[in-house]
Amino acid sequence: MKSLYKSEKGKKEILQLYDKKLASLDINYEYKMINTRFGITNIIVTGALENPPIMLVHGSNGCAPISLETYPNLHKFYRVYAVDVLAQPNKSAETRLSMKDDSYGKWMNEVIDNLNLDSVTMAGFSFGGLVILKTLEYDESKIKEVYLSAPAYIVNGNPLKALFKVFIPMRRFMKSEKTRYVEKFLSNLFTERDEFALAFLQKVIAEFKMDFTPVPVIDSKKAKNITTPITIFAAEEDIMFPGKKMIKRASRIFPSLKERKLLENSKHVQNKKQNKIIEEVIIK
Repeated sequence: MKSLYKSEKGKKEILQLYDKKLASLDINYEYKMINTRFGITNIIVTGALENPPIMLVHGSNGCAPISLETYPNLHKFYRVYAVDVLAQPNKSAETRLSMKDDSYGKWMNEVIDNLNLDSVTMAGFSFGGLVILKTLEYDESKIKEVYLSAPAYIVNGNPLKALFKVFIPMRRFMKSEKTRYVEKFLSNLFTERDEFALAFLQKVIAEFKMDFTPVPVIDSKKAKNITTPITIFAAEEDIMFPGKKMIKRASRIFPSLKERKLLENSKHVQNKKQNKIIEEVIIK
């Protein structure tokens, strides 16, 4: 299989940033490498063994250390399993799964089975929301509850807005390698500036073959079959997955929707204060 990294040097630099972020968290952790039919899945595990399990699923072009940083106190209350999603710039296999079928659901359920987990809470951001909903679609029997933050797969935003505010600046960076283009599109996605995201995504855009496949939305019939309690945090100013539109559709299609919250003044990526609100709800 051809690598998703454009060079070995680029891969090494991306993983060095991964390790740097993980070290900065100053937590006790261990790696678990799970062998699935889709490839090796790397998981960072932290928190006391006797705590209830929670699985964190990061967004597109992300990695497990970012999930751990987003909700830094979960390990005090849960046994945290932060997953490196396949085919992303991280330490899992480079197998790119389809968003149109049940591959992500099969993969995640296989990971859960291999970890011998049951009654698992799941929390995911953006693309991680799609992975979690695919997991519920395929087999929700081992999932206790899910928390989705600005999730993909429920609604999509205006494609023209995304084109001009995100994808054109991204393409311009690819051609010019000028930092200002990364800063431009990140300012449209991030509620507050994130220096690590700037450094990491600059390297990812330059050195990793990203997936630009359009994100589908969940079929309402499949959504109605889900019985697992769902809590959604939608971002009011999210150009990718608009918050008000998301809450409206989610309220209509998910009979198991337990709670929905519109995060005011939030772009696609929440700031620390907003993430703390989400974290407190998960802990309660």
